[in-house]
Amino acid sequence: MTIAVIGLGYVGLPLALAFAETLTPVLGLDIDDQKVKLLNQGNTYLQHISEHRIQSVINANLFKASTDFSSVEACQSLIICVPTPLNRFREPDISYILDTGTTLAKWLQPGTLVVLESTTYPGTTEGELRQVLEVGSGLSAGVDFNLAYSPEREDPGNPQSQVQVIPKVVGGFTPQCLHRAMELYSQITKTVVPVSSCKVAEATKLMENIFRAVNIALVNELKIVYGAMEIDIWEVIEAAKTKPFGFMPFYPGPGLGGHCIPIDPFYLTWKAREFGQHTRFIELAGEINQQMPAYVIEQVVNALNMEGKAVKKSRILLLGLAYKPDVEDDRESPAYRLMELLEYRGAQVFFHDPFIAKIPKTREHARYAGQLSVPFEPGYDLYVLVTAHSQFKDYNFSTLGSPVVDTRGFITPFPEKYYRA
Repeated sequence: MTIAVIGLGYVGLPLALAFAETLTPVLGLDIDDQKVKLLNQGNTYLQHISEHRIQSVINANLFKASTDFSSVEACQSLIICVPTPLNRFREPDISYILDTGTTLAKWLQPGTLVVLESTTYPGTTEGELRQVLEVGSGLSAGVDFNLAYSPEREDPGNPQSQVQVIPKVVGGFTPQCLHRAMELYSQITKTVVPVSSCKVAEATKLMENIFRAVNIALVNELKIVYGAMEIDIWEVIEAAKTKPFGFMPFYPGPGLGGHCIPIDPFYLTWKAREFGQHTRFIELAGEINQQMPAYVIEQVVNALNMEGKAVKKSRILLLGLAYKPDVEDDRESPAYRLMELLEYRGAQVFFHDPFIAKIPKTREHARYAGQLSVPFEPGYDLYVLVTAHSQFKDYNFSTLGSPVVDTRGFITPFPEKYYRA
């Protein structure tokens, strides 16, 4: 069996390597020439993927990266792992899925299995994706080729997040499609969880991340409420999680980040409107989470006021650009929103991140592309701890002599000029 994985990012590359390490030949496809070149040279662009893993499968002729999509003609299984962002109106953008499906359709052969892993709203696989595959190939899903959906469950930076140990949910367009997909994924994971349809599998991924988004919104709101009462939300959470049942800890922050939680809930809210349903609970959670950067700015203003300074012309250093600790992943990071809000108020904003030397080009914040991480040192009017990187844990913040705004409840011991946000 030859497998093609389309999209070699945080989801596609680990998946491709997992298959290759089972001695299954894998073709990795991406439109980014630089990624393809790095991989074929045995180099990595993801910190949590070692070059040793890449070099091992390349040397064994089990993996090759390419930009030539016509190569899928010789593959029996095609797995789509492309981005599914929101547009500027916070509506689902599945153009990457449809463009990929249109391209693959030109080379689709009878008997091939096509699996979508990208997060999307229920109905995408058997609706829009199936349509472009059938129109472009002249083949029928469930008859001439197999079609399935299996949600990705990657968690960059989490050592427990390994394809081989995380159960794989799989839904097929037909029972035969499901059988083929289960057969495929059983090569790399111990547990395959079949569900009755592609829609159920798509809804499963949304539910997982909506659950997280709603609970994060709850603790974000409680952070503000308890803060007004001079109660430390982080101390409350630590006490509450000692209960062995009925409670699961979630932690507040400066806003949502990452490839899932800030985006996935809105895929369901958009689709629900088609059925005359209003997801009030989800939308309220989204509203609360989106307001958190503004709450951080309020604390920045308060901290500078205590120093007799205005935000305008103040030099502010953001500590951390990545959306989560100890990774180089800046997707949807709240740090970008903090930059915008501070600059709008006239501040000079800099960032330091031990994992991100230079800001990459992004869809939403292209104007920051190329900005370099600066040294973490005294001399700024204020510091904002945005990301709880382990490198910051042992730093003596008292030596800075300037206010420190901690958005993660991370800094101990407290410096003299310490503010929670």
